[in-house]
Amino acid sequence: MHALTLASFLFFTGLVALITWRLTRRDDHESTSGYFLAGRTLTFPLIAGSLLMTNLSTEQMVGLNGAAFSDGLSVMAWEVVAVIALVALALFFLPRFLRSGIATLPQLLAIRFDAGTQLITNVIFLIAYAVILLPIILYSGAMGLQGMLDLQGLTGIQSPTVLLWLTVWIVGIIGAIYALFGGLRTVAVSDTLNGVGLLVGGFVIVYFGLQAVSADGGLLEGWSILKESDPDKLNSIGGPEQQVPFFTLFTGVFLINLFYWTTNQQIIQRTFAARTLAEGQKGVLLTGFFKLLGPLYLVLPGIIAYHLYADQGVRADEAYGHLVFNVLPPYLTGFFAAVMVGAILSSFNSALNSTTTIFSLGIYKGVLKKDASDEQVVRAGKVFGWIMAIVTMTIAPLLAGQESLFGYLQKMNAIYFIPILAVVIVGLLTKRVPPMAAKVALVGGCLLIAAGYFVPPFDKLPLIIHEFHFVAGVFVLLVAVMLLIGRLRPRDTDWVHEYSGDVDLTPWKGAVPAGIVLVVLVVIIYAAFAGT
Repeated sequence: MHALTLASFLFFTGLVALITWRLTRRDDHESTSGYFLAGRTLTFPLIAGSLLMTNLSTEQMVGLNGAAFSDGLSVMAWEVVAVIALVALALFFLPRFLRSGIATLPQLLAIRFDAGTQLITNVIFLIAYAVILLPIILYSGAMGLQGMLDLQGLTGIQSPTVLLWLTVWIVGIIGAIYALFGGLRTVAVSDTLNGVGLLVGGFVIVYFGLQAVSADGGLLEGWSILKESDPDKLNSIGGPEQQVPFFTLFTGVFLINLFYWTTNQQIIQRTFAARTLAEGQKGVLLTGFFKLLGPLYLVLPGIIAYHLYADQGVRADEAYGHLVFNVLPPYLTGFFAAVMVGAILSSFNSALNSTTTIFSLGIYKGVLKKDASDEQVVRAGKVFGWIMAIVTMTIAPLLAGQESLFGYLQKMNAIYFIPILAVVIVGLLTKRVPPMAAKVALVGGCLLIAAGYFVPPFDKLPLIIHEFHFVAGVFVLLVAVMLLIGRLRPRDTDWVHEYSGDVDLTPWKGAVPAGIVLVVLVVIIYAAFAGT
């Protein structure tokens, strides 16, 4: 069994690497545009595939299914509410980003405010990616692989700690090679290939999972048994004691989704590389359609695992790997483990690519060596990327023991998500708010939320009003402070958003109708499972 699993794992992993190399070996990996923005050549299938796979890593597959194991269908908010954020990206944010011709979000803040605002945002992103995002991707990936491939039995290593460190470092090194030698187009192509495998594999797991619930009585029988035995797990409306209470959908959950999909460098960098605005909008809205399917393969397996294994002492974040290992045939276990490695590598190398982009263009060329050539900028990015990868691989195993991986990720993300989102929105919607307001909001917002999480007695506030309401309150406060500073000490002249000429800004004619359809479908999905 182990041999067959391992063989199918190695075959699929090698196949994706070979196809990616064949498709990208003649790409421009030397210029900054070619390396960081794929030469602005991405069409909508590559944009959608890369967006989906950058998002769908093991912190989603393992973490969100683990959250569903604990709380049921209500955690689908992280998938379904994301659709509304993607519509906002396609219709509001993306036209403004492409107008500026930017490669990083902090570059937009330099255009709207000043170089100091850009530098602060660059530093915030780099610290957050090094300490929060990249380590969680590697840790969750290692945990998922250990369960799926039974790495203890396969390797003979009995120490969970040694196995965790070994898995993290192997995956981290492979991901770094993809990101740092290939550039953004290599990332996008491998993402798209793995994306197809992940969607197919995700639905296959649901199929075998429901078969296991019904003891091979069929899918509908399995679904009926789930509804009868665990009706509370299939309610889309989260209760006050759950991770995502219903009313937080309209406050912190919405704002965290909005930042993630509209102003998170790791995600939106592939939209900056769109050939045209129309291609970018099609790619973003196609991603929105796939996110509507997310609860089927990112939430339902967690509920199936609860039904099958809740009485066996399985922990939430072990549930998904346990389900995959037990319900899939060995040849499919290896295939899916390969897809999962692809998912880990996708999120890891996308975040690493974004990190090197921010450092190279924002810190190295923007501050340290302003006259650097393209080759020097790309080289500096690769060196920094390896340093970041080593730091990340060292931090990742230290995350062992978190109660809810996905909950921890969203909580930590809010520290920097909320201030950056507030600054971007106020910057795009106003003309006179000055750079000082942006700096106050960026630094003050991060400190406020961190204090609310970690500093007594302020850490009581998120417990009293729920942490998602708390971060939404901080967002409103930051916007109000920025607008007040804009009234008291406005810019001397109105800011004018000039067109860089880099990208054709003709919008896709179907963008608005498609956006409306997606929002209506979100409402229908919530209504269909409310109170079930």
